[in-house]
Amino acid sequence: MADITIAEFEKEALTFLEANAERRVAEKAFVWGEGADTFYRERDRDAEFTQAQEAKVWRNKKFKAGFGWITGPKKYGGRELPAAYDRLYSQLEVQFRIADQSCFGIGLGMVAPTILAHATPAALDLYIKQMWSAEIIGCQLFSEPGAGSDLASLTTKAVKDGDEWIITGQKVWTSGAHYSDIGEIICRTDWDMPKHKGLTGFIVDMKAPGVDIRPLKQMTGGASFNEIFFNEVRVRDDHRLGDINNGWNVALTTLMNERASIGGGNAGDSNLLTRVIAMVKHYGLDTDPLIRVQLADIIMNYRIAAMNAQRTAASAKAGKLPGPEGSVGKMVLVNNQARLVKFVSHVLGPKLIADSGEWGTYAWSNFVLGAPGLRIAGGSDEVMRNIVGERVLGLPKDMGIDSVSPFKDIKVSGAKS
Repeated sequence: MADITIAEFEKEALTFLEANAERRVAEKAFVWGEGADTFYRERDRDAEFTQAQEAKVWRNKKFKAGFGWITGPKKYGGRELPAAYDRLYSQLEVQFRIADQSCFGIGLGMVAPTILAHATPAALDLYIKQMWSAEIIGCQLFSEPGAGSDLASLTTKAVKDGDEWIITGQKVWTSGAHYSDIGEIICRTDWDMPKHKGLTGFIVDMKAPGVDIRPLKQMTGGASFNEIFFNEVRVRDDHRLGDINNGWNVALTTLMNERASIGGGNAGDSNLLTRVIAMVKHYGLDTDPLIRVQLADIIMNYRIAAMNAQRTAASAKAGKLPGPEGSVGKMVLVNNQARLVKFVSHVLGPKLIADSGEWGTYAWSNFVLGAPGLRIAGGSDEVMRNIVGERVLGLPKDMGIDSVSPFKDIKVSGAKS
């Protein structure tokens, strides 16, 4: 049983929040043409770094007050309280103005659970508390230029050298690497084993000698992604995740959390739908039967996605770990965004691509340009369908995947032993 009642916890949390943050003023109902017309904008890298520092200050403050890892082990600064307490705190915190916490999404949502499950005692003691207290931020180093969706074909190598490993290779599409302190990296450690074998996970210092982080500019104009080059970067063996050559299972732990996170994100964004409905009314299309059918289809699918996200949340509440069904949520989100992009493009026409200054038009351009990226992030559509087919529906595996031959004998672009 919890050593504090939920009513006592709520009082304690409110006391902390009221003493350290300002309450949000109730937002005015959305009215077309009023307020800022910047609902989907990306920060530049300097702004991202500043935001990350501000986020660290807030998270560290609430960690010290006992609200940073409410369900976590007391050994690492947690309170070991039930998930209901954590949900209650989140419901309270959203009522206050605090620094944007999105920079912790990957580190705490994907990397930290992997460290907790697979790290050595030394690495666990060194990093897990620091991550939750916001002393450090983590990123994920999986994709490569020649192994994006086919992660098991990665060629970044790690060679054992005494009680250290030497890492050489390249990773790509890494969000937040420029403000991260550590990264979870998967490397090839045995080229004589099949592609899904011979992989090993590590925790790497993103500021270590030999780590070169370069921005990748997107068509949205932002540069939140990075490519990272590793030139003989040394990592201690006690920073290894899991057993040698068992990195695929380590990666799956991270990927299951990633897809559950992406699939639940904006699954039923009511603000977005409110904006779309207002746009249709503004242009006098709310009586057009075809537009009404398309809009109803969009709203229905977003509502279904929200229900699916609630089911995932209920599963987490019951203590179940994220599974392959998270891929369904990810696919649904991608399809919903594609459906919405097509609809908005049809309604706005040329106004979407020409900044005429008209409210509610060109502001959609970044959303439209950014949506295709979700088809790749966290695994491409094709990979998601394979996962659902094989691991949820029990269909036979794709015959084109060679999971038997030594990796060195498989023709992979840029592969070197």
